[in-house]
Amino acid sequence: MPEVSSPWIVETGWLAERLDAPDVVVVDATMHLPTTGRDAKAEYLAEHIPGALFFDIDDIADDQSRLPHMLPSTVKFASRVKRMGIGDGVRVIAYDSLGLYSAARAWWMFRAMGHNDVAVLNGGLKKWKAEGRPVEDGAPPPRTPRHFSPRFHSELIRDAAEVKALIGRSVEQIVDARSAARFEGREPDPRPGLRVGHIPGSRNVPYASLLNADGTLKAELDLRGVFAAAGVDTGRPVVASCGSGVTAGIVALALAVLGRHDAAVYDGSWVEWGADPSLPVATGPANPAASTGTRNRV
Repeated sequence: MPEVSSPWIVETGWLAERLDAPDVVVVDATMHLPTTGRDAKAEYLAEHIPGALFFDIDDIADDQSRLPHMLPSTVKFASRVKRMGIGDGVRVIAYDSLGLYSAARAWWMFRAMGHNDVAVLNGGLKKWKAEGRPVEDGAPPPRTPRHFSPRFHSELIRDAAEVKALIGRSVEQIVDARSAARFEGREPDPRPGLRVGHIPGSRNVPYASLLNADGTLKAELDLRGVFAAAGVDTGRPVVASCGSGVTAGIVALALAVLGRHDAAVYDGSWVEWGADPSLPVATGPANPAASTGTRNRV
């Protein structure tokens, strides 16, 4: 299976050779949906890549928002990562235990905060362990705090009002990373109280369709084929959405690998959109030939 060639992705062999490098910091950005009953922090303490720090997506978040794990202020983000020993001049390598899931969210967060020296470990802990590479338990020794200079990149984030303004226009494509069943409205959202369906005019690229069976990102040619089959033009701007702003990061990462570095994430995603009756909803087959063919509800 060919490896992905991109500054945004590193392979397990590359990382194994650099675990002790002073300018490389590895973070375990694993998170699980509440419905799984799994504790990402406890799993991290049980086993993780040697020296990896736990990057808590639910904690490094906007605690004033009613929505889960929304992007925090630059002040809070800088404060938290500084205490972790992450700062200017450091290359951050993010992974998760599922292969490639929430690590892409951490990658996007660092980029939104102006730290572009960040990459995702292809295949994550799952691939690392499958190759027989070492893991450790417990918390690693604390790192010396390091100055982090946040530079907020607003072009990488969208809110509900901005996404609503895109409906019916060709300025930016809205790409939904949820499953086809949830996108079409055939399956309820795992979070109670949300309407079913999708943002009118959006395209459906389930995040799993961008991954290989082992949890690694597909090769560039295959990624282009997935987007093309969904009616997404990778030469035009994209806003990625999903259930709660996590797997939208996988869409943004895949597009960045293809050279589309400006893909934005709708942070509130369906947990916000589906709960607001003032926002329009469409149901029906994913990626219809004409977006007007879906049934809208307001």
